[in-house]
Amino acid sequence: MKLNLLIDLDDTLLQNNMGTFIPAYLKALSTHLSSFADPNRLVSVLLDATNEMIRNNQPTLTLKEVFDSAFYPGLGIQPKDMKPAIDSFYAHIFPSLKELTSPMEGAPTLIEEAFRRGYQVAIATNPLFPQTAIHQRLEWAGLPSREYEFEIIPSYETFHFAKPNPAFFAELLANLGWPDVPAIMLGDDINNDIKAARQAGIPAFWLNSPSPTLDPGEDIPTGSKLADALAWLDNTSQAQLQPDFTSPSAMLAILRSTPAALKTMTSKLELAKWQKRPREGEWSQTEVLCHLRDVEAEVNLPRISKVLEEPNPFLPGKDTDPWADERKYISQDGNAALNDFIHARQKLLAMLDQILDQTWKRQARHAIFGPTNLLELVNIIVRHDRLHIQQIHTTTEIISQTA
Repeated sequence: MKLNLLIDLDDTLLQNNMGTFIPAYLKALSTHLSSFADPNRLVSVLLDATNEMIRNNQPTLTLKEVFDSAFYPGLGIQPKDMKPAIDSFYAHIFPSLKELTSPMEGAPTLIEEAFRRGYQVAIATNPLFPQTAIHQRLEWAGLPSREYEFEIIPSYETFHFAKPNPAFFAELLANLGWPDVPAIMLGDDINNDIKAARQAGIPAFWLNSPSPTLDPGEDIPTGSKLADALAWLDNTSQAQLQPDFTSPSAMLAILRSTPAALKTMTSKLELAKWQKRPREGEWSQTEVLCHLRDVEAEVNLPRISKVLEEPNPFLPGKDTDPWADERKYISQDGNAALNDFIHARQKLLAMLDQILDQTWKRQARHAIFGPTNLLELVNIIVRHDRLHIQQIHTTTEIISQTA
């Protein structure tokens, strides 16, 4: 069975009590940077900047950009002045924190078995640390990234959302190219890992020892050791492991993740190749971005606005594929198209973020689909997003391999 295994790091693959680790980390970092700021003040500003990352909902900003915009101005220091000292900390001081951690029993066995089964394995750690800190902790877990081919290892340099935002999980799957296969989140934190993944429509297995306490009515598969997750997978049907992205929380997470993933994915292709078509009759990256821009601005936004403003409106159908040739997408500016799409998507999200639960049932009449409602119409946008993320993912892989 093909499967995307999304797995947390701290207290899942690595025994790392955050109640002990974080204070030690903050003390070591603030002491190392004491020539720049009073340690107490530095810790206060750093925690405020970290909370800004956790709260971030802007798909245009990486978590590092969010952190930097709060941390350095909060201290009145230029990033370039502190960067050498921070690099030195992660190279020479951070490794000493390894003694506060220990490998989780069964972690390498689980990962090796997952690879043997052909699973795609993505590290789903909260990306609040620099890449080097996350790679070091993987090594402490006995899972060095140079030896294990993880599909994704998120960090604050590369991701735009953090747990418990469901958009984190949507961004993770989007960067995998939205593969149409089952997926499972494995983690120890009931809020950050389990409930957030389920809000994103992803089944989850809760690693909880010795015995979990669940809220009434909650049905969450759980086990006390990593091997229990494999046993559960072996006894669970493929259908039960298939994500369900039809809830409002899952759809909003995907809509929010699309601009972020596009920012990441399009950066992997040289600008000179943006207009190159992967195969005859298929769209280039620029053409896909122009298509997304125009559909968002001329179809999605007007359609959703109409449903929110009018009772049971009639929505005409639109054939948008011919626009690629009619509007000569191939000769347009792909970067500008991406930025215009993101601007239009933020308008759509601003509308949908404000609606009440019952509003999702607002009725409409579509020229092609017939009677419909807001929930179904937004689901169409979500499926459209996923389709073209898959397309860009494939296009980037093919074009990147050509001269």
